[in-house]
Amino acid sequence: MGITVEVRETEGAPDGGWGWIVLLGGFVITGFSYAFPKAISVYFKELMHDFGCGYRDTAWISSIILAMLYGSGPVSSIMVNKFGCRPVMFVGGLLASGGMISASFTTNIIQLYLTAGVITGLGLALNFQPSLIMLGTYFDKRRPLANGLAAAGSPVFLSVLSPLGQELLNRYGWRGGFLITGGLLLNCCTCAAVMRPLQRKKRTAIACSQELKEMLPPEAGQENIICENNNDKKPTKKKLLDFSVLCNRGLIIYIIAKFIVVLGLFVPTILLVNYAKDQGVPDQEAAFLLSIIGFIDIFARPTCGLVAGLKWIRPKMAYFFSLALLFNGLTDVCSAKSTDYKGLVIFCVFFGLSYGMVGALQFEVLMSIVGTSSFSSALGLVLLIEAVAVLIGPPSAGYLVDKYKNYELIFYMAGGELIIAGIFLAFASFFCLNQKKHKDSQQKNHGDCGNQS
Repeated sequence: MGITVEVRETEGAPDGGWGWIVLLGGFVITGFSYAFPKAISVYFKELMHDFGCGYRDTAWISSIILAMLYGSGPVSSIMVNKFGCRPVMFVGGLLASGGMISASFTTNIIQLYLTAGVITGLGLALNFQPSLIMLGTYFDKRRPLANGLAAAGSPVFLSVLSPLGQELLNRYGWRGGFLITGGLLLNCCTCAAVMRPLQRKKRTAIACSQELKEMLPPEAGQENIICENNNDKKPTKKKLLDFSVLCNRGLIIYIIAKFIVVLGLFVPTILLVNYAKDQGVPDQEAAFLLSIIGFIDIFARPTCGLVAGLKWIRPKMAYFFSLALLFNGLTDVCSAKSTDYKGLVIFCVFFGLSYGMVGALQFEVLMSIVGTSSFSSALGLVLLIEAVAVLIGPPSAGYLVDKYKNYELIFYMAGGELIIAGIFLAFASFFCLNQKKHKDSQQKNHGDCGNQS
């Protein structure tokens, strides 16, 4: 009976080459995905005037975009596993653009929720997750740096989109601004074009007999050569969404911590411009506050990515992430009484630094917990859980402002949630994960002693 002997070699992560182009695409996608829901807040005052709504109603726009970005994670995972990253990102780019173009023709806030919120948010989701997956495919040793550089897209785009949005609002109104923004989002399709999948390299296959198979030494047969019986070969099905990742205790701890984080992480940036305008700050200077956050964030993310890649930091990534969460939460709490422009600028500097640390580390921590092979399914499930939190956080903060007319409360609320999340992640990682590793190590040593005896 004929046996096919085939030597297969899968191309590993190149840590460079075309990976830098993929990184550039991820940079743009991350910029649109995370900066756009915050930058759109420059239009809120005008929307409140035209549609006769309050802070809570306009905050829902950003919340829905972020909720779609997170909640569509499982859908994105399934589509990526079935069709690949590039086609999914093409569709996402078209949806993101079409949603904002449609939003420019809306006549009430509900229509705005459906177009700018649901459709654009879904489009961004179908771009964001595949770009992260491709980044993890192309980078291994330099992955913390690559994640930090890609994450820097968020502050760069925030620095640009916020003043650009205010300028478009002044020149063309919010409808013209939405229409032009829809055109800009078509660049997501360009990013999709560069997401070239890594190819599996195959050496020339040769036919051999059963006698040749028996002559091969066991080591060769086990390590480099795959001998397959053509009649017995069965296709293997790839899981579209692997729920078994939820058996990972580290992932459960991460999900709980991130749920608490997302409740408060985006609140200050979404309401900051409106807060400044209510304090009498001119519109252009109020929009510039987001640019300050973005500018500081530009340097914070890649720097944090470099530090995270150090050999004595990388094994303790969860604790480094906890420190970033505490820093961000304390920044919110300590700045709650800032009312003048100088105080707001100081807040933006420290918030940009701490927010950049959180942004640079969050996905690197997840990759270190589940590995690159399970990252797609884990990310989809994590984002789904976070979608619930992002629908609660900003609208709740807007409700507090509408009811009590006091912005100080939202800073205490957001900061307290970040502090709780940081403390929980640090203690849970120490007491649950470290003790489990210590116990497993003891059992292994005990087994080794038994074998020796």
